[in-house]
Amino acid sequence: MIVNGVERRPPASARRLLSDYLRGDLGLTGTHVGCEHGVCGCCTVLLDGRPVRSCLMLAVQAAGHRVTTIEGLAAGGDLHPVQRAFHECHALQCGFCTPGFVLAVVGLLAANPDPTPEELEEGIAGNLCRCTGYASIRRAARRAVELLRETS
Repeated sequence: MIVNGVERRPPASARRLLSDYLRGDLGLTGTHVGCEHGVCGCCTVLLDGRPVRSCLMLAVQAAGHRVTTIEGLAAGGDLHPVQRAFHECHALQCGFCTPGFVLAVVGLLAANPDPTPEELEEGIAGNLCRCTGYASIRRAARRAVELLRETS
């Protein structure tokens, strides 16, 4: 598999979760593990550009695919436009859910660069935040659309 642009070998254990492989074996601790049932969205990564729950997927299932974690979004010292939007809109409090939300928005906007407000809402609906009340996260998702338009 390719993880953040680097070719990696899946772990020897066929039962190792992708989230555990990313965090434990590769040291990519930006992929957070919350509920371990796929409900909270904290472990969201991109698999071939589409958001997936890494706690519900075995690492060997990612063989032959491209995996992007939060660490793989920034280009050099420049934040990805979605990361910039979250920063500008203060769309975090404790930050635990933030990587999952950012990757969910990145995946959504890659598939649909001009979503309606309802589509944006649906795109983040699978991620849970216990701190913010979602208003700043919604603002950041809308701002990300603007920033991506400006860069394209």
